[in-house]
Amino acid sequence: MNGLITLILILTPMFIGFALPAHQGLVKAAERALNYLIYLILIVIGIELGLVDDLAQKVGEIALYLSTLVVLTISFGLVALWLFDHRSQTRTHAPHTKTKISLGGSLVQLGCLALGFVMASVLPASFLPPQGSTTALLMALLFLVGISLKGAGVTLKEAMLNKKGVQISLVFMAATLLSGVVFALIFENVSITKGLALSSGFGWYSLSGTVMTDAYGAVWGSVALLNDLTREILALIFIPYVMRHSSSAAIGLGGVTSLDFTLPTLTASGGTQIIPTIISFGFITNVISPILMVFFSALG
Repeated sequence: MNGLITLILILTPMFIGFALPAHQGLVKAAERALNYLIYLILIVIGIELGLVDDLAQKVGEIALYLSTLVVLTISFGLVALWLFDHRSQTRTHAPHTKTKISLGGSLVQLGCLALGFVMASVLPASFLPPQGSTTALLMALLFLVGISLKGAGVTLKEAMLNKKGVQISLVFMAATLLSGVVFALIFENVSITKGLALSSGFGWYSLSGTVMTDAYGAVWGSVALLNDLTREILALIFIPYVMRHSSSAAIGLGGVTSLDFTLPTLTASGGTQIIPTIISFGFITNVISPILMVFFSALG
C-alpha cells in the first residue's frame, strides 16, 4: 500500500502538469525553472552524499557498481536495438556532416554535485536541507516535466501511432531492464527489484538520483545519477558514429534525453526524417521511466 501511495504522490504532479493548457508563456517558464531545479536537485544529492558515514571507504565500491551498471545498461540497449534494425532491415543514411559536440552542460551538472558535496562538509546542520527535501523537489520536477511534455506538442495518441517509435521504446526498455537483472545477479547484496529500479532511469539522472536516494540512500542515489549522466555524455560523443550503423541504437543511446539534450545531435546525425520516431521514443520513455523507478524501488 505504501508503494502505491508513493507512486501516486510522486507521479500525480506530472500528469497535472501535462493536463494544463499548453500556453506558450507557461511552457517557457516551466523549461527555465526546470533547468534551475535540476541544478538544485544535484546540489541536494551532493549534500546527502557528503553526509554519508565512511564515504572514503565506499568510493571503490561505488566505482565498481557504477562502471558495471554503465557497461550493462548501455551495451544491452545498443545490442538489442542494433539487432532490431538488422532483423527489420532498417537502413540508415546518416548525413555526412560534422556534428558539434558540447559537454558544457554535463560538466556544470557534475560541478553542482561536487558543490553540494563540499557544502555538506562546511555548512552547519541548521543550514542543510531538511529531511524530505528530495521528495518535494522530485514532485516539483515532474510537474514541470509534465508541462514541458505538453508543450512539445505531442499527445499520447500521436506517440503511440508512430509504429517504429513504440517498437524501439519497448525493445530499449526491455533490454535495459534485463541489464538490471544481470546487475543484481552479479552482486549478491543487490536484489532483483533494486537492479530493475537502478536500470529504469533510462538516462534521466536528476530523477533517478532523487528516487534512488530516497529509496536506498545517497550511495545508491549517486550510482544511479552518475550512471544516467554518463549515458548522456557518451550519447553526445558517440551518437554520430552509432547512427551510421543503426538509427534505432543511436536514438536508444540517448535514452530519455533524446527528447531534449541529445535531440540536436540526433537530428544532425540522422536527418529530419527520424524526428517523429525520436519524439515518440522520447515521450514514451519519459512517461514510463518514473513509473518503473518508483514501482520497483517501492518493492524493496
